[in-house]
Amino acid sequence: MADPDRRDGVRSLRIQLLIGLMCVAMVVYFVILGRIAVAFIASGEAAAIGLGVALLLLPIVGLWAMVSTLRAGFAHQRLARLAREAGMELDVSALPRMPSGRIDRDAADGLFETVREELEADRDNWVRWYRLARAYDYAGDRSRARETMRTAVDMERAVERA
Repeated sequence: MADPDRRDGVRSLRIQLLIGLMCVAMVVYFVILGRIAVAFIASGEAAAIGLGVALLLLPIVGLWAMVSTLRAGFAHQRLARLAREAGMELDVSALPRMPSGRIDRDAADGLFETVREELEADRDNWVRWYRLARAYDYAGDRSRARETMRTAVDMERAVERA
């Protein structure tokens, strides 16, 4: 049987390579789009200039979105590593799963309630907020998971600076 840590490492490397390739593809797309925008602007016609300016904004917005998403992802990975090193990562291996592989909804809700109670007892601990964000994610509440993860990241950064 394959070593689980090695299998996770290979999976992680594949995901990182895929993300890298997607970022390179997006940068190439932004460059092409920028060149088209400049060509429109250089044409000198009013409609083409307006279209060129609009096209020039798309790569700027896209680059901002890509960088902010990557920064958030790196921050989340850092918290996951720190929580794992502290022995505080949520263990969901024993929870029942649906045929799709997702955690059973009732089990995810039970996990959420347990983690929420832990947080109520220790609200100033960023690891508790991280665990709550993960529990929200397992329970399927993505928007609250993102919001709570931002809180955990901000709290961990404040601890790091202190």
